Amino acid sequence: MPSIDYQLAEYSDLFMLLAAFTYTVALLAFAWDLAKSSKTLQAVDRKAAAQAAPAKKVMATAGAPTGPADSNRQWDSSEAVTADDAMGYTGPRRNAARVAVALTALATLIHAAAVVARGLAAHRVPWGNMYEFCTTGALVVSVIFLLVLLRRDLRFLGTFVVGLVLIMMMAATIGFPTPVGHLIPALQSYWLIIHVSVAVIASALFTLTFAMSVLQLLQADREAKARAGAKERFGFLKIVPSAQSLENFSYRINAVAFVLWTFTLMAGAVWAEQAWGRYWGWDTKEVWTFVIWVVYAGYLHARATRGWTGTRAAWLSIVGYLCVVFNFTIVNVYFAGLHSYSGV
Repeated sequence: MPSIDYQLAEYSDLFMLLAAFTYTVALLAFAWDLAKSSKTLQAVDRKAAAQAAPAKKVMATAGAPTGPADSNRQWDSSEAVTADDAMGYTGPRRNAARVAVALTALATLIHAAAVVARGLAAHRVPWGNMYEFCTTGALVVSVIFLLVLLRRDLRFLGTFVVGLVLIMMMAATIGFPTPVGHLIPALQSYWLIIHVSVAVIASALFTLTFAMSVLQLLQADREAKARAGAKERFGFLKIVPSAQSLENFSYRINAVAFVLWTFTLMAGAVWAEQAWGRYWGWDTKEVWTFVIWVVYAGYLHARATRGWTGTRAAWLSIVGYLCVVFNFTIVNVYFAGLHSYSGV
């Protein structure tokens, strides 16, 4: 068995810290973009309201109605500055967002160097314990986010996605610190590459849809208050697509992630048969992996056939992701079973 390259492992830790710092700066840039864009749109609304005031006064003097119809007209004006529902790159240039994306790309490259260095130091794939699964999962989240940005303007998600990436990296460093080492015999199988890598990708996609579902709930609340003529909160949501658009895009991503999770479940059963002589043994990890599958299957089925759209669909998606987090943290750490070899 090849020896561990501890110097390369130290470089991996250094790259991980540097990536976390760069992600933090990118997070601040994304937050600045949201705040700046929100103020700009609010100023546009105030200017439009000021220009409409004289006309409103004239109409009132002439005896024209100024009740609900006028309120509806103001809502349409507000909607005119809402983000493009097609999530295309439209509107004025947002320099802070461009800087944030560039910093996220740089952080992702450094992050990738850290993950690769750890794998080379151990002479194996870099997802053999909870620390490595978490850091590799955070990397995949960032990579998928950047790839989607090539086709869709999801910069409004940047603050939330990069924030989740940082949380995952902090959880790995603080909660699951594990020195570089060799795999235990139970994990020395080619199924580790297949089963866990697909699980990482599926979990990364679920992370993206979790962020979109949270935004969908906030956007739905803003839209309802705007229709009722109530004061809106969270002005940054005006650069976010409509709740319906967020739901539709989240649904498509969840459908892809569900297929990958189904493969994860099946591949895990095949690996279990090779390792323990049975496909299914109701181990705690197996049960919760199946629970996640059931929740997302229910989400897809309910939305497609039962008309569970809007906030109900968003909450189902959020519950599914909370099950993913529970499965990775609580089940791995506190429940005994055949999968209790995470190296925490």
